[in-house]
Amino acid sequence: MDINLVKAFSDNYIWIIEEGTEAVVVDPGEAEQVMDYLAEKQLQLNSILLTHNHDDHIGGVQQISAKYPDASIYGPKETEDIADHIVVDGDSFSLLGQNFQVLKTGGHTEGHISFLMDNVLFCGDALFSAGCGRVFTKDYQAQYDALQKFKQLDDEVQVYAAHEYTQTNLRFAHSMQPSNTAISEALNQVNEMRAKGKPTLPTTIGKEKKINLFLQAEKMEDFKELRDARDKF
Repeated sequence: MDINLVKAFSDNYIWIIEEGTEAVVVDPGEAEQVMDYLAEKQLQLNSILLTHNHDDHIGGVQQISAKYPDASIYGPKETEDIADHIVVDGDSFSLLGQNFQVLKTGGHTEGHISFLMDNVLFCGDALFSAGCGRVFTKDYQAQYDALQKFKQLDDEVQVYAAHEYTQTNLRFAHSMQPSNTAISEALNQVNEMRAKGKPTLPTTIGKEKKINLFLQAEKMEDFKELRDARDKF
């Protein structure tokens, strides 16, 4: 089992789960790069996983589906116009010999979900390294609840978020806690990685517990205060 990335737009990561000659694609906001990758690697598309309905996560689905009509599409109810398998919190299904568990992780959108594959988490825009998604729904309780779900996962769980926001998130975290050595060290490391054009993902739940202020918020009100400050950063 391999997991590789395809870059899209300015900072999106489309994740490709590979097993043998088959692949599962997560949140394909653009199509051409995905289809080029599959062709280059001689992979057959098995399925598409969607975390939510924002265009930078679903914009490539129709074009990809036209080329791979047998590929199943799994997503939350808010993607029902394009998904043929609507999944909800607590559902599980198997792809490529792996079990996928569905977690409701709303807040960024009302129906946002994440997929947990053994010790691998595909969390869309619900969780980023050192951050989380904007709460477009204004339902801060839902986003806070999603973060509590993530905190309950094993520290070893690898986090495959959908955007390369780590550097900006850590700059914000450092501005809030300049004496926090874990955050300072992580920022220095990320600055070096980004200078070399390297992705900062995946991260891990264990690492995020140390550097992600949103995960550390003890109350919803604390989380909202942080989120408001990040939105203005």
